[in-house]
Amino acid sequence: MRTWRTLFSVAWFVWILDLATKIWAVSTLSERSNIKVLGSFFQLTLIRNPGAAFSFATGATIFLTLFSIIVLLTIFYYSPRITSKGWAVVLGLVTGGILGNLIDRIFREPGVLRGHVIDWMQLPNWPIFNIADSAIVIAALLAIVLTARNIPPITKVGS
Repeated sequence: MRTWRTLFSVAWFVWILDLATKIWAVSTLSERSNIKVLGSFFQLTLIRNPGAAFSFATGATIFLTLFSIIVLLTIFYYSPRITSKGWAVVLGLVTGGILGNLIDRIFREPGVLRGHVIDWMQLPNWPIFNIADSAIVIAALLAIVLTARNIPPITKVGS
């Protein structure tokens, strides 16, 4: 039960942080202007992304929305069985990241299930991204570490 709580606590934290920073970015940053935070290394640049990472699949917002919902339902289905705290964190990061971008796709302009995702952080030679994207990337890296260390997400009772 503790891992279930970890998963949903991490998801909630990521989702709220992503939502708050997107609200801030939309109200503070103007599109096509860069605010240099650390010179040209880290800048704040607001864009509205109609696709997935790297602006891939810009015409497939409905597919991305449905795929996100399927992934969330799968995580919710398996979440009570997760026994590894590390994997609970991974799935919490993924859940929070998916929720952050899914809310944009459902509720933002230009319309329901066609909304553009708010991205606002920029590094050199890298697409502009947000907290939700960062959480998903961190989850992938952590999943690689857990897999390399042979830590299963679900340990059978008596193993």
